[in-house]
Amino acid sequence: MEKPELLFDESNCEQCACGNGLDFTFSFAFQPIVDTSSKTVFAYEALVRGMNGEGAMSILSQVNEQNRYSFDQICRVKAVKLASRLGMQSMLSINFMPNAVYKAEYCIRTTLAAARTYNFDTRKIIFELTEGEDLTSVEHLTSIIEAYQDMGFSTAIDDFGAGYSRYNIMMASPPDLLKLDMGLIRNVHNEPNKQAVVAGIITMMRQLGGRIVAEGVETPEEYYWLRSQGITLYQGFLFARPGFECLPEPVWPD
Repeated sequence: MEKPELLFDESNCEQCACGNGLDFTFSFAFQPIVDTSSKTVFAYEALVRGMNGEGAMSILSQVNEQNRYSFDQICRVKAVKLASRLGMQSMLSINFMPNAVYKAEYCIRTTLAAARTYNFDTRKIIFELTEGEDLTSVEHLTSIIEAYQDMGFSTAIDDFGAGYSRYNIMMASPPDLLKLDMGLIRNVHNEPNKQAVVAGIITMMRQLGGRIVAEGVETPEEYYWLRSQGITLYQGFLFARPGFECLPEPVWPD
């Protein structure tokens, strides 16, 4: 089936960036995902925050079935606009809500228009799917991942290993990046069972041709064990805390 033509209507980008269509406003903090092999910032993840830096739940608790689509679209535009304003040179990781994407080719138009408006390279955008048991069907998720990859975006699955891990997605359409849940990371250097699970995931991603991000790394001991297993991408307080409307510079373990 031939893909529909993507129309670039940039007239609403500034309205989306201001949050028009919602009865609440929000902004972002950014946390780096670092590549320890080159000591560079691989990407910054855009994390929803209140206008005064309030935590994500103060905003996400206001998202419902009626405003989910508007929130998802406005998130994308605001994240791209702020990243451009801050001069972000790395990749930009944006969380998306699969239940708000009724058809990837149509729902991506706002993002594409925003990237054009704010002069942000779409090849630097990662769409990050939060893994959980309440997600939509595997077929729908697979269609989103495949469509985004076909359009040149990178894709990631967040919190892998928490709750109902989506191995069926890994078999159908593996993402470019797999972010290990911090529950697997915490104290991994002292827990052989966690080590066995992480080692299995590393083997799986190596064979699938993707990369692993160790998320929520807080101690040097966790990092040293994970690094010994060949993981080079990290996110967590050990390297940098999220910075509200800024791009924090990471620190590097010895």
